[in-house]
Amino acid sequence: MKTRSIAAGALALAAVGTGLASASSASSASSATSAGPRISFAMQRSPGIVTAGCLPHAQAKVTVRHDGQVERMRIQAWGLPKNTDFDTFVIQVPNAPFGVSWYQGDLESNRYGKAEVEYVGRFSQETFAIAPGVAPAPSVHAAPTPDATSNPAFGPVHTFHVGIWFNSPADALKAGCPGGTTPFNGEHNAGVQVLNTGSFADTAGPLGRFHP
Repeated sequence: MKTRSIAAGALALAAVGTGLASASSASSASSATSAGPRISFAMQRSPGIVTAGCLPHAQAKVTVRHDGQVERMRIQAWGLPKNTDFDTFVIQVPNAPFGVSWYQGDLESNRYGKAEVEYVGRFSQETFAIAPGVAPAPSVHAAPTPDATSNPAFGPVHTFHVGIWFNSPADALKAGCPGGTTPFNGEHNAGVQVLNTGSFADTAGPLGRFHP
């Protein structure tokens, strides 16, 4: 996990902070301000978290706005375990098997279980991944999930959903949640998903409603 850094591009990392949040509607809403157009939408608990009965008050509000040639995506979350690290991904579908998934950056809760972060990148109807052909890839991590040493070829795939994972299975267990290991952090040893945009259909994620 690499905290408190910023990068623009397909994989935007985070400028991590803490703050208060307010509840919002699960539907995407567009508005115009002096900073330009924006959308806001809610994140809800993932099915595994609901089934386990943990983090009953966890939720988040996401706001995306234009900033010149990029977008800024702000996440405000609350109801989380205090002083805990999480990882944010932009994903193809909100629940397993998740599809194409891009690591955006980190999210850290404060002593009140609240967290706020802003990512810089492409978070709109133009958010997509593409692999025109097979090519070699570096192998950095061997365990618990080894890196692929090449990619499959695929055409443009839009990724309009957002998911947040525990950075550590131990933190998930401490919070009373399932302790499975997933590849959703920088070292590929994250915990389970906590929040996602599952209130939107698989092929109609909220980022797709934001026009560039």
